Amino acid sequence: MKSIAIAAAFIVAGASLASVRAQPTVLWETTGLKTPESALPVPAEGFAYVSNVAGKPTDKDGNGFISKVSLADGKIIALEWAKGLDAPKGLALVGGKLYTADIDKLVEIDAKTGKILASYDAPGATFLNDVAADAQGRVYVSDSNTSTIWRLADGKLEKWLDGPQLKFPNGLYVEGDKLIVAAWGAPGTSAQASEPANLIEVSIPDKTVRDLGDGKPVGNLDGIEPIGDDFLVTDWVAGGLYRIDRTGKATQLLDLDQGSADIGYVPETGLLLIPMMMSDKLVAYKVQ
Repeated sequence: MKSIAIAAAFIVAGASLASVRAQPTVLWETTGLKTPESALPVPAEGFAYVSNVAGKPTDKDGNGFISKVSLADGKIIALEWAKGLDAPKGLALVGGKLYTADIDKLVEIDAKTGKILASYDAPGATFLNDVAADAQGRVYVSDSNTSTIWRLADGKLEKWLDGPQLKFPNGLYVEGDKLIVAAWGAPGTSAQASEPANLIEVSIPDKTVRDLGDGKPVGNLDGIEPIGDDFLVTDWVAGGLYRIDRTGKATQLLDLDQGSADIGYVPETGLLLIPMMMSDKLVAYKVQ
């Protein structure tokens, strides 16, 4: 019995040590940004695109821009690399073009020069938020205020899916023929208080919507990135980083300030980028 107890103690100790090792550690912190909302790392080129709302997220003020930040040390390579935007949020890179959600339009930017190439209107949208692309190059955009997902295909941006079953979608990630959605919760991002929500799966072929796992609410979810078979997800309102598994179980990894937004993650190195909108900074963590 004594040997069993000792073995059990070692197992518990090992689990505790693993949890300690799993705690993300800060690598660097970049200040001087202006309401940063989304970070998209480009490891092959050693930098990340960072969208800056530079004001209120629904104001058409022309102040918004995209920055380039070094992945190695967080130094700002170019603060206003792409300009002429209103309140850019989510980012996706497809075929040499960078797409960003800008209130009621999807903007297409040359990924090399920062020049705006095209703008696609989304009539009726009020808070276009995250952007993701599938293997066919189709681009999906969430509207968190109207509980809608738009899709750009063959040069046309159209309303793809809407309804309360989407729980006012924010973060998007394409996984094969599924769209994984980090939901904000009713009644949307512009409300004073929204219901907490969870991760959702949407079948791309037939648009079937279901909860990922048990559907237990986690928070007002924002950024989402895969890590192993799980997902790293931020809670914008409460402030925090979670690891959510396929059953829907959420484990909090970081307790953060309000405004932890659309994350970027490099699985090969464990580099996680978290834009902190309310404090105008980008923080890089090592996640294992």
